[in-house]
Amino acid sequence: MSAALTGPASALGIAVKDGIETYFDEVNAQGGVKGNKITFVPLDDGYEPAKAAPNMETLIKKDNVLAVLGNVGTPTAIVTVPIANKDKTLLFGAYTGAGVLRQTPPDRYVINYRASYAEETAAMVKNLLANGIKPEEIAFFTQNDGYGDAGYNGAVKALKAEGFNDVDKLAHGRYTRNTTNVEQALGTILDAEVEPKAIIMVGAYAPCAEFIRQAKQDFDDMIFLNVSFVGSIPLMKALGDDAEGVIVTQVVPHFDSDLPGVAEYRKALAKYKPNSSPDFVSLEGYLLAKIFVAGLNDAPSMTREGVIDGLEKLKNLDIGINVPISFSASQHQASHKVWPTIIRGGKYEPLDWATLR
Repeated sequence: MSAALTGPASALGIAVKDGIETYFDEVNAQGGVKGNKITFVPLDDGYEPAKAAPNMETLIKKDNVLAVLGNVGTPTAIVTVPIANKDKTLLFGAYTGAGVLRQTPPDRYVINYRASYAEETAAMVKNLLANGIKPEEIAFFTQNDGYGDAGYNGAVKALKAEGFNDVDKLAHGRYTRNTTNVEQALGTILDAEVEPKAIIMVGAYAPCAEFIRQAKQDFDDMIFLNVSFVGSIPLMKALGDDAEGVIVTQVVPHFDSDLPGVAEYRKALAKYKPNSSPDFVSLEGYLLAKIFVAGLNDAPSMTREGVIDGLEKLKNLDIGINVPISFSASQHQASHKVWPTIIRGGKYEPLDWATLR
């Protein structure tokens, strides 16, 4: 794995790592996979492409890994996906919903767990409009890179599908990755021709929290919507009293859910990571590791090609979240489901879109 284990996005990298390690520890405690123990090698890239690329080279060529799991971020994926393809090594379950990992037909060496950012922002657009928000009343706050572009482009596509084509007139504030310099972005939105009633946000938790804090001083009843990558728990902690009513779409069920796969995750996390609290991010790490091991068990050989063949054989795998998991040579995304949540009373609750207004 290459992920942000230090720096402003480290809460995400550490949580994905904790989830993966928890499931691998469980499997190893039961004897491993076909008699083999799993070794997991996490490297820190600080959410910077310039570090992620050499990390991939190290993992593939020096450490001779079977696969790379749970890498965090879109800007890093932009440099690591070509390496995975060039060196014919699986990049599995990356913590990003960007299109660069979702080609048609799919890259053989890139297989995803989660719904895409386009699917998350499309769900936001569809349900905002259904609740009476006009397309021209939607604004955007995004990270100024491939991650922000992926979410924004998905929302634009959804708006056009609803018949709204004046997307260039919508306010779109941007900020620089790994900073909290949000003032200029907020200024752009404050200058909008039509005062927005909802802001779709595609960013990391620290700048998104700073933006929401400042925006709440200027807007009274604004709806703030974030994609899953934001880091739900760090965002809520950073916002404090300003968290009430903030929406985050998720690509896993609620971590307090009574679904069997989620209950199993909480029990394992308490055993193997007693200092970690359950959250959406480590749950995703746990689930992607679970799917990966199922592919390993079906692999015709313990090789880089064999594990891909094993994953592509998975059909309607039950991982305990009411979403059957299937892959094939032409289908490399396990889940397309989006779970909306809202912060109420200092905790995340499932959101019924119909109650938005």
